Amino acid sequence: MTASRIFSRPAFRFFVVIVPLLLAASQPARAQKAQTVNFASEDGKTTLVAYQYAPDTPGPHPAVVMLHGRGGLYSTLKQTFDADSLSSRHVMWAKFWVERGYVALLVDSFGPRGYARGFEAGTNDGSRPASVNEITVRPLDAYAALKFLRAQPGVIKDRVFLQGWSNGGSTALSAASTTAPGIEAPTETTGFRAFLSMYPACGQVMRRYSQAYRSYAPMLLLIGTDDEEVNPERCARLSEIAERNGSDWQFVLYPGVEHSYDTPTRKRESVQANKLASEDSKQRAQAFFGKFLAR
Repeated sequence: MTASRIFSRPAFRFFVVIVPLLLAASQPARAQKAQTVNFASEDGKTTLVAYQYAPDTPGPHPAVVMLHGRGGLYSTLKQTFDADSLSSRHVMWAKFWVERGYVALLVDSFGPRGYARGFEAGTNDGSRPASVNEITVRPLDAYAALKFLRAQPGVIKDRVFLQGWSNGGSTALSAASTTAPGIEAPTETTGFRAFLSMYPACGQVMRRYSQAYRSYAPMLLLIGTDDEEVNPERCARLSEIAERNGSDWQFVLYPGVEHSYDTPTRKRESVQANKLASEDSKQRAQAFFGKFLAR
């Protein structure tokens, strides 16, 4: 049972979540070992590396493109940058989607551009290289990944979703714009079917799109009140703008929850609010994408 304050309007739903949703029982598919793949970014000069997980059940399947945060795709405990050194959060979510019948594609935007180790906290001030900008460049990677997946016979071409965390969450917001880089006049058919943005830097998006921001496909935005890296109030403001402009939008604010709350480490899971929000996020994400699977 969810204890929530819910404010409903035609296009915008705002939730302050107290207790997570109950898990629904299902028979999961099993994830095959990650396959390393390459494809060209829509920037016209970068060959991207990505890691694809697929269910062991017959296809075709829906798919999720997954975009890492400012720390990059790999574990800081390892000195290699490959399928065997992906961070625990990314692997956890990839397997989560595969167990539910999705193809999962983890895209490395930083490594191919010379920044495989990612960036430290507190660098969200314009000091990062323009070549990895989350608002103008990384959407080009997202749409390249969409094209790559659509070329596969095992993927349902109009059921590809986008999920991003932090820096990648900001990319998801930018990629969802009706004027997104990397695609002309996007729709739910020509672009992504829906978007999931987790603890993004909404101020970066507002600076780019100002009061004109509108998403062309449904958006689920998740963030905590105690986020120590980005400002949840700006995400509330962006959500208001998106709603006013006609977006299909859900904004979920978790009380007492920090940045990267879904990372399966002792530090994050020691905060009970983080642990509860992580489980709730999985259920909301599954339900959100799932409602768009019917043909």
